[in-house]
Amino acid sequence: MSMGAYDEDEHERREKQASTVDTDFDDERTIYHGEVEYDSGESAEELLDQFEQIKSN
Repeated sequence: MSMGAYDEDEHERREKQASTVDTDFDDERTIYHGEVEYDSGESAEELLDQFEQIKSN
């Protein structure tokens, strides 16, 4: 048999393998408790000024 060629048994084995779905995994969702805070920080103008200052250095 040349490289890449396979017989009918191999074709059936590959087809069976490709048609099965592995459901043996943990699909429970992780639940997190806590708070999220966002710090908007500086204004857009201040951030642009800071960016320009960094770029010029």
